[in-house]
Amino acid sequence: MATSAPVTPGDTPGTRAKLVLGQPTFKTVNEDIASIVESKPTPKYLLGLMFAASILLVMVGSLVKLVYSGVGVWGLDNTVFWAWDITGFVFWIGIGHAGTLISAILFLFRQKWRTSINRAAEAMTIFAVMAAGIYPAFHVGRVWLLYWVFPVPNQMSMWPNFKSPLLWDVFAVSTYATVSILFWYLGLVPDLATIRDRAKTKLRYLIYGILSLGWRGSHRGWLSYEKAYLILAGLSTPLVLSVHTVVSFDFATSVVPGWHTTIFPPYFVAGAIFSGFAMVITLMIVARKVLGLEHMITIRHLENMSKIILATGSMVGYAYAIEFFIAWYGAVEYERYAFLNRMFGPYWWAYWSMVSCNVIFPQLFWFKKVRTSIPALFAISIVVNIGMWFERFVIIVTSLHRDYIPSSWTYFTPSIWDISLFVGTFGLFLTMFLLFCKFLPVIAASEVKGVMPQADPHGDDHHGKDEEAHAHG
Repeated sequence: MATSAPVTPGDTPGTRAKLVLGQPTFKTVNEDIASIVESKPTPKYLLGLMFAASILLVMVGSLVKLVYSGVGVWGLDNTVFWAWDITGFVFWIGIGHAGTLISAILFLFRQKWRTSINRAAEAMTIFAVMAAGIYPAFHVGRVWLLYWVFPVPNQMSMWPNFKSPLLWDVFAVSTYATVSILFWYLGLVPDLATIRDRAKTKLRYLIYGILSLGWRGSHRGWLSYEKAYLILAGLSTPLVLSVHTVVSFDFATSVVPGWHTTIFPPYFVAGAIFSGFAMVITLMIVARKVLGLEHMITIRHLENMSKIILATGSMVGYAYAIEFFIAWYGAVEYERYAFLNRMFGPYWWAYWSMVSCNVIFPQLFWFKKVRTSIPALFAISIVVNIGMWFERFVIIVTSLHRDYIPSSWTYFTPSIWDISLFVGTFGLFLTMFLLFCKFLPVIAASEVKGVMPQADPHGDDHHGKDEEAHAHG
């Protein structure tokens, strides 16, 4: 009599794949995570860091040129007065959305699958906001006068215009960054204390001792920690919705055809979560392989994120269709022309690239084989982020390049400095992420332990029942 193939948890209806593979113990979890920080950097890591730092130098060089010569080095003109600068800003703010959503909203809903990816996603949020902040800081031209945009009393009696959505951006993004940093750092404290207690040099003990804020893992300490974490999760949740909503007001409160629409706030939020999760998948696929964390960042984590990409990608596709419906139903000829120009005008290639990347390719995630294929996940995650960059470019440039006066129509072409600054922001993002992976625990050990069978007083019983069910299956 032939024997059936062994059944993998998650392949059988009613069961789910484990969040931590193998038979780890609390000690081995600490070892696996702490060893990344404690070991010497590998040649591959150093090569990757050098590559990222070289791209960062490209950003530094382009910023030096920008400050020296002015924003005229970009490809902007009187008609297209916003292009790659605001496109890059909105792109990076969107990337930062997944971190707070994974950490805060999924925590409040007690979704255990967030545990192995939340810290890297939170770090990604902070680094993405840093990359985004480059644009509003330097696109003012005279960056040394940037303090003029803040409500700071000065001798010229200048005061910011609180009716401007650009100022709303300042407050929304700075609040988002502050809460995200606090949330991320608070989650780090128990694991920083673990690194401190394992330190073999006085310098390492001193640094991690200061960063761990005297954590001793007492019962009272854990109670205070969990309360503070819950409060910050509650504060972060509305920020997920508010930040990109405020960013969308940069466009929605204007009277430019193609921008002046009330669908932008939910549309931008869905798109931000869409692109943010795609970036998390890209980074996690590389990190799990390079850092040897495939037993903690499992296929189940990646598959769940792909389902969120499928859901938000469908929302984005629906928003694209509604935009055209609103333009037709509104019976405003300028609005209709703006959308027809997107589809069939000079930038048709950008529009159809956006639709292909954001609507068509994510639909492949309906198939489990695609959702559980590492190469497919990696390729589609990159395609999605390319598509989301095209989305911001299409919204901004195609709405501006043909205005009400045909004599002022133009075709925007980026200069080398537009391109170098955007490419350079990836250098900043990757450099910071690589440094984070090396010097701080990339996975929250305490949270991973909480989803292991050993954390459940009846875990052994459940495990035995699962094995018995699989055997009978």
